[in-house]
Amino acid sequence: MADSLSALRRDVTSCVRCPRLVEWRERTAADPPRRYRGERYWARPLPGFGDARARIAVVGLAPAAHGGNRTGRIFTGDRSGDWLFAGLHRAGLANQPTSVSRDDGQRLRGAYVTAVNRCPPPQNRPTTEERDNCLPYLVRELRLLRSARVIVALGAFAWTGSLLALRELGAEVPRPRPRFGHGAEATLESADGGSRWDWSLVGCFHPSQQNTFTGRLTEPMLDAVFARAKELASD
Repeated sequence: MADSLSALRRDVTSCVRCPRLVEWRERTAADPPRRYRGERYWARPLPGFGDARARIAVVGLAPAAHGGNRTGRIFTGDRSGDWLFAGLHRAGLANQPTSVSRDDGQRLRGAYVTAVNRCPPPQNRPTTEERDNCLPYLVRELRLLRSARVIVALGAFAWTGSLLALRELGAEVPRPRPRFGHGAEATLESADGGSRWDWSLVGCFHPSQQNTFTGRLTEPMLDAVFARAKELASD
């Protein structure tokens, strides 16, 4: 049977490969902060979200313990997601600037949002083993996004994870390996000379509070990354 995003979603949401992350996502759901008391948490791994015909894939680190782990949608219900979806909306890639719940009417156009890890890790730090356990899901996802040509990597962890996933898909990773930076770019060509897995990778500082509150990442900086991604996607 051919793979599909629906099949991938079922596999992701039932995953229990990483005992530490399973325990953490369930514990945070069972004892939420006061502002979320009474809400029913998703408390399962998160699939990606967006347009199946997207030409741009946005890859983050992992869901937030009280963001996606609560709402059931990646980058939804936390400050990082507020920044990300507002930027996607300004770029014409989302129909509204906010994403607060799975049933809020948010729709992406030409973009798909996902992450390297699908469960929230303690201190936002997955282990290398946890990253590698989850990486096959990203590989499948990128393979199934048949129109995608550009990846926007939100942070160094997503940059490295994206390179590893693309290598699994047959892309030739340049040596030395491209280094992450805001606005950094890398072009990866198919190792077999074909065109299907030719990708452009664009780096962006993660829209976490430690970057947005300090001015390390500003709205114009985020807008410039999405403008560049749209330019690359249209080539």
